[in-house]
Amino acid sequence: EDYNPLFIYSSPGLGKTHLLQAIALRAGQININALYVTSEQFVNDFITSIAQSRTDEFRRRYRSVQLLLLDDVQFLGSKGKSQEEFFYTFNDLHSNGCQIVLACDRPPSAIPGMEARLSSRFQWGLTADIAPPDEETRLAILMAKASERRVDLPIEVLRYLADRVRDNIRALEGCLNRVVAYARLTQSTINLEVARKALDALTPTAAAPANPQAILEAVSEYYSVPLAAITGKSRAKQIVEARHIGMYLLREDAELALKQVGLLLGHRDHSTVIHGVQKITRALIADPRLSAQLTEIRESVSHL
Repeated sequence: EDYNPLFIYSSPGLGKTHLLQAIALRAGQININALYVTSEQFVNDFITSIAQSRTDEFRRRYRSVQLLLLDDVQFLGSKGKSQEEFFYTFNDLHSNGCQIVLACDRPPSAIPGMEARLSSRFQWGLTADIAPPDEETRLAILMAKASERRVDLPIEVLRYLADRVRDNIRALEGCLNRVVAYARLTQSTINLEVARKALDALTPTAAAPANPQAILEAVSEYYSVPLAAITGKSRAKQIVEARHIGMYLLREDAELALKQVGLLLGHRDHSTVIHGVQKITRALIADPRLSAQLTEIRESVSHL
């Protein structure tokens, strides 16, 4: 009760989403009825339920769980009707003793366009800030990722990378990927000089969202599946897997909205995209090999 809701906030790239997904996975393993959704998904589901006169079904889905995990809470800002619906959803779950976990990129009181009654409820339980990782933690992350990739990096290279990126785990992993890709491309042994050359070309624009077409082409090449099949209607296992990977990368790396992802992948609706993305996010927690595959695809994207 003291931790309900649990409100987690931090700058982007520090693991909030991964943490919420891990909680949801663990809850499922011990037979707790948990639902992980993004605020964008909540809003889209609510709008769809109104359009299709199925609000009762929508409310049953969101209010019948034992544990609700809502990511990217800041997306609710300035969305009046959706905020009102979540206000009543929150009250219903909380009054019935159901746990609520929220993740945001800022503290409750600093969310633009958020109604005061919701902001105050977000602070009823425990508010936790995820701080950027210290040097020791950054080194441990790099070592784990390098081991996962079966790449040996000298300690001076690890320290160089850890010093270069201090406040974003995704960016830290991105630098590691770039160094490994550069070394393979130039057939070089990874050392401090190679690492510096690989990262010297980085500019602020290099951190921009990935090109959607490059992502789809890289997925197509990696799985040896024609792009037309990925965007088509085939339900063959390999094609469906490639399609789900494409959905995940378009959301995570290209930062596209659900509707945009659906349009690129054959005019699929947002619920289909949500299913595909969630399937990959769950698999990533349980299967390190999938993480390695995604890294290889991301390397290919950087060269397209």
